[in-house]
Amino acid sequence: MENKTSERELSGAKELRNKYDVIVIGAGHNGLVTAGYLAKAGHRVLVLEKREMVGGAAVTEEFFPGYKYSSLASGASALSPAVITDLNLHQHGLEILPTDPLIFSPQPDGSHLTIWHDVTRTADEIAKYSQADAAAYPQFIKVLRSYSQIMAVLNNIPPPDLPDVRWGDMISLLKFVKPVRNLGWEYVAQVIRVLPMPISDLLNEWFESNVVKGTIAASSVSNISWGPQETGTAFALFYNCSVSSNNLFKFSGRVKGGMGALTKSLANAAKSFGAEIMTNSEVAEIVMESGHAIGIKLTNGDLITAAAVVSAVDMRTTFLKFIDPYFLDQKIVKHIQNIKYRGTMARVHYALDELPSFTAAGADVQQLISGTVQIAPTMSYLQKAYDPVKYGRYSKRPYLDIQIPTLTDSTLAPEGKHCMSVTVKYIPFHLHEGDWDEMRGVIRQLVTDTISEYAPDFESCVQDCKVITPLDIEDVYNLPEGNPVHGDMTLDQILWMRPIPGYAQYRTPVHNLYLCSAATHPGGGVTGINGKNSSREILKGLK
Repeated sequence: MENKTSERELSGAKELRNKYDVIVIGAGHNGLVTAGYLAKAGHRVLVLEKREMVGGAAVTEEFFPGYKYSSLASGASALSPAVITDLNLHQHGLEILPTDPLIFSPQPDGSHLTIWHDVTRTADEIAKYSQADAAAYPQFIKVLRSYSQIMAVLNNIPPPDLPDVRWGDMISLLKFVKPVRNLGWEYVAQVIRVLPMPISDLLNEWFESNVVKGTIAASSVSNISWGPQETGTAFALFYNCSVSSNNLFKFSGRVKGGMGALTKSLANAAKSFGAEIMTNSEVAEIVMESGHAIGIKLTNGDLITAAAVVSAVDMRTTFLKFIDPYFLDQKIVKHIQNIKYRGTMARVHYALDELPSFTAAGADVQQLISGTVQIAPTMSYLQKAYDPVKYGRYSKRPYLDIQIPTLTDSTLAPEGKHCMSVTVKYIPFHLHEGDWDEMRGVIRQLVTDTISEYAPDFESCVQDCKVITPLDIEDVYNLPEGNPVHGDMTLDQILWMRPIPGYAQYRTPVHNLYLCSAATHPGGGVTGINGKNSSREILKGLK
């Protein structure tokens, strides 16, 4: 990209406005969290959003008259309690509705496994499949939580920029002492052994039932493009537990009004502290002067300056679109170009005339399907769902996460009707053959047929359907290659290597330019932790 704004133009530009301390690019949840903390600290903050609404991937949209959906992100239990408290989100309209059970996993033979928040109740459910697994489950959850407590500490501090570790990094790492002591020093080696493992290997050590292993393993592939037999998927399971307020491996709870209500509360909180938010405002470039970011230029030509610029969008857009590569070391450009996105997710939203009857649920259907209905009968099923993606093909036996939010929030649909949202894996962004116009219909029928295997009356309940393909996720929601977490959370793209080696502490090679998106540590999920961590580093730079 050619940098069209010269220093001479800037020095005489009449339209240049010096009224902000910080400009945040992107009004996704992390951008809004960052803006809220900075405005609360007394800084003049402007948030710029390309779309007509705030929220990024966490939005509520009305795809059919009267039917409202959480378009991409769903589940509320990952949102940091500290963010909720610090930004007074409940005072700004946030209401989280609890869901229980956590997972309803129907099986092809008509049986089911239900995972409840209550560990003892879940163990009783597991006993239907294996007495040994029922006995092992409480200890497994105890170990999962203990290991995840260590990870939770790391989530909330910037990781050291290896190999250049500063004295301040060492002080931060002292926060690990308490959770490690609670776990026991003798188990540290065990943690190091477990985190890089395939989740299949870990679960094989704990359980014997294929149903139990499949039900748990599905939660390890939510923020990663891989299958359960790939290295590092155990880390993904522990990460989910570390950011979940229910201390379990699956996110739960729903935001009343859909996920857009969450980001609306974040926007209201930021504005209450004095931040300004401009929608329909697309950034064309980050304006540079003497190697420093001094502001932005909008596509309409407006120039706005600030002491700091914060990008809440992905690395590819930030550094390969908004900035002329001339200003960057080519080694850094190469690192950015090599970030692996590899989106493998689609979303399908249904408008339902009535609730489908899941055979395995029997008379308790309304309660059992009020959380997440998970079509992932076994680990083998999950792995076979993933394998075609390696060759650019879609799974014909997909893994599905199904939610019917109207069971807990009737305001989302007309009276007596229901919304159903389905996350579909695995659908590759890069298709080996065919095109997305054709694939849209294929995905719709594939998902409908798969659900009908477990709820035979499903198709007759469907009034309308909206398919969001991986290409739509990129084009509409500005997520490269359809990846919702701005880069696959694999072992080579986490901790001090996220977003790229040497820049894990929310700063960038460009002076006064910071990062706060899911591309940064600790990664994806609607946690707000990235924005909270980033704001601390930005405040240090603004002093």
